[in-house]
Amino acid sequence: MTPRVFVHGNPETDAVWDPMLDVLGREGVTCLSPPGFGAHLPDGFGTRLDYRDWLIRELETFDEPVDLVGHDWGGGHVVAVAMARPDLLRSWVSDAIGIYHPEYVWHDLAQVWQTPGAGEQNVAERFGAPEPARAAVMEARGIDRAVAARLAAGQGEEMGRAVLRLYRSAAQPAMADAGRDLHLAAARPGLCVLAAEDDLAGPITARTRTAERAGARTAVLEGLGHWWMVQDPARAAGTLATFWDGVGRPPLGSGVRDA
Repeated sequence: MTPRVFVHGNPETDAVWDPMLDVLGREGVTCLSPPGFGAHLPDGFGTRLDYRDWLIRELETFDEPVDLVGHDWGGGHVVAVAMARPDLLRSWVSDAIGIYHPEYVWHDLAQVWQTPGAGEQNVAERFGAPEPARAAVMEARGIDRAVAARLAAGQGEEMGRAVLRLYRSAAQPAMADAGRDLHLAAARPGLCVLAAEDDLAGPITARTRTAERAGARTAVLEGLGHWWMVQDPARAAGTLATFWDGVGRPPLGSGVRDA
């Protein structure tokens, strides 16, 4: 079986995948936690390119190309790898393709994090809150109570620092500039999961056009929002399985590009 690698985003740990993986199965599955988001944050680490290079190093440890799946910022890292090192992939899946659209505008909270002073105050309040309060915030945003509790347990001051570094490195025009290379992601089969009620990823039309530029298929999940894999695990698992069933094996050594 082709290795299946899952990468989550903010403000999460790999617990966000649990409901879907309970349906999909865990054979051959590896969940990678980005530094600061369930894993140690090294000193000086934290730009979007740091995360891309971290993921590349992790994927280089596998003996064969993988099926790579990313959610939220994890989806952003997936696309970055698909553009830079498609040789490491059999296929890729992202629900964050919209952040590479040339006219993408960061959501209000992201803009707060990108603002010196206001960002520090927000993460101190948000990630410094008691664990039950953090869990309540996640549950109010549509996450199952048990999963929300596991996510809250992984949040804290280190995650807050990671949030500030990552979002500030991605302030526009950084993402628009990175999106100029989207055509390179077409070297491997891609799927863009477009949760119709996700209000963080940009308009569906913009996400669809960006997916086309990356040579990727799209799967619109009507009625689901940002945490589609928790809201409807069966539909999420079925979407991935159907995509993987249609993916062939890439030719060895093809699609390599310097990172």
